[in-house]
Amino acid sequence: MKKILAMALVLCMVFALTATASAAGDKFKVGMVTDVGGVNDKSFNQLAWEGLQALAAEDPSFEVNYLESKTDADYQTNINTFIDEDYDLIITVGYMLADATREAAEDNPDQYFAIVDDSSCSDLENVACLMFAQEECSYLVGLVAGSVTKSNTVGYVQGMVSDPMNLFGIGYITGVLEACPEATILQYNANNFGDIAGGNTAAKDMITKGADVIYHAAGGTGNGVMNACDEAGIYGIGVDKDQRVELGLECIITSAMKRVDVACQDISKAVKDDAFKGGVHLYNLANDGVGIAPTTDVVSAETLEKVEAAKKAIIAGEKTIPTSAADCPAFTLG
Repeated sequence: MKKILAMALVLCMVFALTATASAAGDKFKVGMVTDVGGVNDKSFNQLAWEGLQALAAEDPSFEVNYLESKTDADYQTNINTFIDEDYDLIITVGYMLADATREAAEDNPDQYFAIVDDSSCSDLENVACLMFAQEECSYLVGLVAGSVTKSNTVGYVQGMVSDPMNLFGIGYITGVLEACPEATILQYNANNFGDIAGGNTAAKDMITKGADVIYHAAGGTGNGVMNACDEAGIYGIGVDKDQRVELGLECIITSAMKRVDVACQDISKAVKDDAFKGGVHLYNLANDGVGIAPTTDVVSAETLEKVEAAKKAIIAGEKTIPTSAADCPAFTLG
């Protein structure tokens, strides 16, 4: 009887270990690599990570992790770490990771990748390019800026110059000039997504020159821009997230929203469901992939009506926002 009990106990332990291993094996692993802005940039890196965390909370079969890139040299190393650890999907956040993503995808054709804000890898079947019509949401906040400015001078700070980043400025300037044709638009390329002090200095310079509204598309650098607006008592316009809520600054009257969180969730679910497709996945006003955050009382009902009408016209295809510097001569950073 003792031998039988002992054998039964051993069998129970084996079954338990097998079940545990099976459960662990069922985990669907998604790894995210940030750009140098870091995971706490209060912008698109953080939004992507929050999206993955929400997905894992909703569906425990997902295991999500991130690796933070301190310098450009970390991109390839971080990607390779997730490859070595057999992650099902690797999401790279930002166009600065394009070269590292392409190299890894070409060397590992059976590994699924997604990259935010870059379409240069769209020819690779194992890379999904998560793109956003950021010119559309930027145009809407441009309408707001052009409507609320009293000095007819507004500012714009961009993190870096690239085709995807330029869309922010092109859309914003188009909206500003439509609402206020006589506006002067001060523009600055920070050439950095993680320089809070640099963003603060750039904004203060614009304020000195008369800007009473400043919009940024500069990741962590933009936090310095918004801080300067708050200190000076002028209006700020955030990006990616509802930064009035995120940063807790009263100066922020609205934000241009990009649903990076939703895009990261969508592609993660697609891989798990064996429905992954490479190429460009576009998020725009029509599919709620971009939009405008709630506005404060500074923005009049009349302005909101104009914003809503413009949004409907864009969705209906009746209005097109420029996507190149050639079609927006007032944009000077390109």
